[in-house]
Amino acid sequence: MPAIKFYKHEPIPMEMHKVKIVQQLNLLPADERLKKMYDAGFNTFQLHNGDIFMDMLTDSGVNAMSDLMQSATLRADDAYAGSETFYRMQAKLEEIFGMKYCLPAHQGRACENILATRFVEEGKCVIMNYHFTTTKAHITRLGGHVEELVKDEGLVSKSTLPFKGNIDLEKLEACIQKETPENVAFIRVEAGTNLIGGQPISYENMKAVTDIAKKYGILTVMDASLLQDNLYFIKIREESMKEKSIREITRMIADLFDIVYFSARKFGFARGGAILLRDEELYHSMEDLIPMFEGFLTYGGMSVKEMEAMIVGFDESMEMDVISQGPQFIDYCVKQLDAYGVPMITPGGGLGAHLDAMDICSHIPQEEYPAGALVCALYLCGGIRGMERGTLSEERNPDGSERLSSMELVRLAFPRRVFTLSQTEYVIDRVKWVYDHRELIGGIHFVHEPKTLRFFTGLLEPTSDWPEKLVAAYKAEFGEDQ
Repeated sequence: MPAIKFYKHEPIPMEMHKVKIVQQLNLLPADERLKKMYDAGFNTFQLHNGDIFMDMLTDSGVNAMSDLMQSATLRADDAYAGSETFYRMQAKLEEIFGMKYCLPAHQGRACENILATRFVEEGKCVIMNYHFTTTKAHITRLGGHVEELVKDEGLVSKSTLPFKGNIDLEKLEACIQKETPENVAFIRVEAGTNLIGGQPISYENMKAVTDIAKKYGILTVMDASLLQDNLYFIKIREESMKEKSIREITRMIADLFDIVYFSARKFGFARGGAILLRDEELYHSMEDLIPMFEGFLTYGGMSVKEMEAMIVGFDESMEMDVISQGPQFIDYCVKQLDAYGVPMITPGGGLGAHLDAMDICSHIPQEEYPAGALVCALYLCGGIRGMERGTLSEERNPDGSERLSSMELVRLAFPRRVFTLSQTEYVIDRVKWVYDHRELIGGIHFVHEPKTLRFFTGLLEPTSDWPEKLVAAYKAEFGEDQ
């Protein structure tokens, strides 16, 4: 990775690509954004993309393809069974991960469905560093339960710790002994942890976790959806890995686990997913579930054009110049906002910049979803669509009470190779304004609340006229057309 030096300018992250295709953006006036927010039920998932200026909801399936990825789609073999595209994809994944068997699926949560259906039963436990929303939902719908064993410091907002996604090894041993090894369906390692700020896990911790699992005869699974960011952090933050290539680190990690799965909507820059295994018996135990839920074994619900693109994307994910872009832009954004005084999750992780809504909106009770309210405020005051990652993203307790999240975050995702530095500066500026006017933000509450994964399709409304007051203050500052 070349270090770009400047003669008369402070160091800034550099885009290691040039733009060849563009998509027009639209910034609606504030009054129109207020109407769109009401129409969307104060749920950013329900906004229309044409009404959004900066879409920072997610990095899933919205990453920019390279010219080589686009051109690769032209060679796709669209056979229903026995597609040569699949065999090329399988060979590339075996080259990178060293795992012979591949079960294709249309995205990461489809892989989670297959794994949960195969391994989770009533009363079974799945141990992990931290849950992801759909992962947990698949486990609990089958009667299983999740034990989250991320180290305590992983839930501390401001920190200098390089690997806040690490599993507490003492807690892991204690949990296995309490549950008994026979009752642990598998240990899942998320590299890195989505819901606590995209924080990475170290290779050293992954090895220690898998060593403990082997001691007790427990299956190990890695969610590699955010692996490319995690690889970057291992390379620059873990002393023993600094001289190793990204491919070497990837293979070392894969060798630790029995199963690796991923969403190619994140890892690979395309739309799809896969479960990778080295054990033939394990492969055969799940292969019938692919035709049942996904599609035939050589396409798994994916477009073969996307599969050809992701083959190139897998190679690009092994290049430091490519995988460094997201983390560097995120780090820049986090540092600029942190220096201004905005409570941020530090150090900057992968996936996106994360605002600490628990601190920013400390005047809003958690039952009124402070992170959900803050993410709506950012759309009202800039056309920026982020994602709530807090209590609203949880599911209620069996008695109907709220399961209060340990963190209330607003995620501003940085899709790979999509935004420029000037757009990043715009986001930083608008976040600063919202922070300085945070006392105007109020709570929200449900008017339509689905039982499962309510944050996707639920509809809410404000607890007062705070959106109107916030927009009025914004217009007074920036004018009618901003």
